[in-house]
Amino acid sequence: MKFREAILFLSIMAISSCGGNTEPENGDGGGASVPEGYVTVKITSDRSSVIKNPMTGWVMYVSGTSDPSYFDTEFVTSSGKTVKVRDYASCFYVRTGWKNFNPAEGKYFWQDPDSQLYKLYKRGQELGLPMAFRVVIDGRDQGENTPEWVFDKGAKYWLENSDFQDRKTPLATDKVWRECYEKFIEDFAKEFNDPDKLAFIDGYGLGKWGEGHNVCYEQGNAETAKTPEYKKETMEWITGLYSRCFTKVPLAINYHRHIGAPKSEGEKADDDSEALLQIAIDNGYCLRSDAFGMLNKSWGYNDWERGFVAKWNFKLPVILEGGYVLSNASHQGSMKDDGYDSPYEVREGEFKEGEKAFVNMMDFRVGDETRSWFEDAFKYVERFAQEGGYRLYPEEASVPEHIALGSDADVTLTSTWRNLGWGYCPTNLVQWNQKYKVAYALLDMQTEQPVYEFVVEDSDLSKWLSSSPVEYSSEFSMKKVSIGGYIWAVGIVDVSKTDDKGLNPAGIRLAANKKFLSSDGFWVKLANVTVN
Repeated sequence: MKFREAILFLSIMAISSCGGNTEPENGDGGGASVPEGYVTVKITSDRSSVIKNPMTGWVMYVSGTSDPSYFDTEFVTSSGKTVKVRDYASCFYVRTGWKNFNPAEGKYFWQDPDSQLYKLYKRGQELGLPMAFRVVIDGRDQGENTPEWVFDKGAKYWLENSDFQDRKTPLATDKVWRECYEKFIEDFAKEFNDPDKLAFIDGYGLGKWGEGHNVCYEQGNAETAKTPEYKKETMEWITGLYSRCFTKVPLAINYHRHIGAPKSEGEKADDDSEALLQIAIDNGYCLRSDAFGMLNKSWGYNDWERGFVAKWNFKLPVILEGGYVLSNASHQGSMKDDGYDSPYEVREGEFKEGEKAFVNMMDFRVGDETRSWFEDAFKYVERFAQEGGYRLYPEEASVPEHIALGSDADVTLTSTWRNLGWGYCPTNLVQWNQKYKVAYALLDMQTEQPVYEFVVEDSDLSKWLSSSPVEYSSEFSMKKVSIGGYIWAVGIVDVSKTDDKGLNPAGIRLAANKKFLSSDGFWVKLANVTVN
């Protein structure tokens, strides 16, 4: 039983005209008729709170050798407020060498409670911050990243500078290196192919700093006639490896006009860059860029990257990494090269570039990069938390106040939903497989926990865009419901899991006014209902 178009129009206008601050209205919706025995509830949104959900929001960067106390980092914002960085983040990201994940053959960080990486992971779990990561294997500029035991087994490598014997760069085509790396990723996935543990994986990691350019295939790292073949085969191998092993965790690749190339610079994109990225996308990857806001024509974020990502708007989520222009002496000229005169302008430029690309996630880089977000441009920290990514809530729902059990104990439940963010909820990701669904629940009146759930199987959250509301109207049988009093609620559940009662747990925190939310914050309470 659907609302008539006029009812939907009137309800939307009522919400919009009040700027999200209206009180809930039960009953006839301001004069328009509703089914007999039903109540229509209008829900006001929460447009200001930081709401932490998967694949949306701020990413807190943590060095792989950091002390867990870094999670307690505070800044005094440009508005004079003292805040913890972690309170704005939905996950934390570690980009560190393979040696820190896998220091000896068959030995891994999760087996060693004294390792820094393990301590960081456990502290993140305590704070409700799943880990994201990139494994870096290239030793140039950073020192040992691939562990020495791999070279002891015979893996081939190149030394860019023989004065630095620890800066070995393995050849991406080498059989021994690949065998060792495959074993590591396979073992890692056995422990961490779990979205409660990992937010996403930056799953390429080759080249300088793991950014996917300046990739080494042969001694000397020069382009040869075989380079195109090496690029394609390596992309197929490594993205295939990650997608085979990590079936439940989103994967991402840096979209770069020289992806997989032995070079890093040049304004013109390589002819095969888009085809190489398509290989990753076909293997279930979403997108990230390590250079948002960096406008240097030779190596920055330019028209090619803008044009590429535009083709994937609302089809794949985008993760933004901003420019590294303040914290490292080798990059001190970048701010001027990019046409910025101050850290504030850098942050503003990143935000606006991300807004154009409808990004789902933005980053707090370590050190002065994070400091400048909070001390110079805190308004953009708040704006992204409120406007970026996805921000979902039900603006209206219709449910019965009484249910009479019998041969025709069916009810029709209707709800209208909005996405207040500029991004989208990527339930279309291969790893998510549409696992998040709209659901109605009958809550226990004392505990406010679900006793019964009714899932809207055809709900597709990836189609909820900020431009328009989405309505669902579904019929459900109440024959198995016990007599008594309950609270009707609506929410979004994770159908890939079930609890000990056989119910799907709540999956997405909603951007509804807190007075509507259940005690756990996931369900929007609608009305009391009596079953007799």
